[in-house]
Amino acid sequence: MNATDRTPADLLGSALAADPGRPLVTFYDDATGERVELSVATFANWVAKTANLLQDELSAEPGDRVSLLLPAHWQTAVWLLACASVGAVADVSGDPAAADVVVSGPDSLEAARACSGARIALALRPLGGRFPQPPEGFADYAVEVPGQGDRFAPYAPVDPEAPALIVAGREFTGAEVVERARAEATDLGLTGPGSRILSGLPYDTWEGLHAGLYGPLATGGSVVLCRNLDRLGDEALDKRVESERVAVISR
Repeated sequence: MNATDRTPADLLGSALAADPGRPLVTFYDDATGERVELSVATFANWVAKTANLLQDELSAEPGDRVSLLLPAHWQTAVWLLACASVGAVADVSGDPAAADVVVSGPDSLEAARACSGARIALALRPLGGRFPQPPEGFADYAVEVPGQGDRFAPYAPVDPEAPALIVAGREFTGAEVVERARAEATDLGLTGPGSRILSGLPYDTWEGLHAGLYGPLATGGSVVLCRNLDRLGDEALDKRVESERVAVISR
């Protein structure tokens, strides 16, 4: 990866330049049987569209707080990088009442109504499907995002030293996310380009975010992100590790 990368969005840009066709996020939901694999290019396209939605439709600016009431999911990973692209602060499980924008899954809609700003709802259905009936007071992400542009350029440069992420009460700048992701990658077992980690950790701690997104992104690796992994038996897990060519498990 590029040693000059200072923000998570920089890391994604370098990954896209290096090998756009390689897998970046492979997502499983063991409650529904869903499997989705996103290459670097496909993931980056989702990030660009979401960043355009955030900047142009929701009027988010650098420093604005975006409360992410979402589980460990490929679309959550997209939102984390979209926030980084705009310069907004991704507040994982953060108080929606204190946020400029709230992004909610189907299980946290009532809590999300405390946000007085823009509200986006994600159905978290297979293939990024929309809600059968849009929740009142929310824009449906699956309806809004397809029409957004495939390339993104921030209106203002993103400051690597500005707040970028809040998780478990800890605030990180973009530069800190990159530095910590790189520094802790070896401890996680990520040895460099091509390393593949399976993570069943939730996204509400740094450890979960590192294993499930930032660590692989910072090292040229990839992640098999598993939701509801506790529903998978040991034998089935062994088969997944083999079929997905996983080198490291974090659960």
